[in-house]
Amino acid sequence: MTTIPNILTLSRIFLIPVFVSLYYFQPAYSITPVFTWINLLLTGTYALISATDYFDGYLARKLNMTSQLGAFLDPVADKLMVSTALILLVDFYPTDTHWYISVCALIIISREILVSALREWMGTIGKRSNVCVSWMGKVKTFVQIFAILFLLYQQPFFGLLSFEVGVVLLLIATFLTLWSGLIYLKEGLKAFNN
Repeated sequence: MTTIPNILTLSRIFLIPVFVSLYYFQPAYSITPVFTWINLLLTGTYALISATDYFDGYLARKLNMTSQLGAFLDPVADKLMVSTALILLVDFYPTDTHWYISVCALIIISREILVSALREWMGTIGKRSNVCVSWMGKVKTFVQIFAILFLLYQQPFFGLLSFEVGVVLLLIATFLTLWSGLIYLKEGLKAFNN
């Protein structure tokens, strides 16, 4: 329980309420761009949460500290951080003008729930290893994280328009989400047919 990777995973979960609190302290940046420090803090907190996603897995393998608890908590923490951020982005960007953010969020969150249910079911029939995280799932998570970071930041970033870059990355992440979801579903259907 108290291994470094598990502590990192738990810290990711415990930082989510901090992230949500910071979100509600941010002003409307299109009106008052003076308070960018809180936007920077919000984005930095999400970047920190996301970084622990990489380091907990890396350290677990490197230090040979993999555990069943870690294998359970890691995907839960991933889904919590991505789903929370997407829900807050849907709240932040008006649906009448930014409906595509809501559609992407709905697809991504629905896929996460579907894959979690599929893994749970595969575990009950002893075939959970058939739906292990694929490279496509890892790429999808990586793109999602950067899409969310750009959409959260809202300010120009080294000449890049954060919102536009974030939207493009979110659309790519949604495509990868559907693709990886179909891969998992295909594996699940094989087990179902057997």
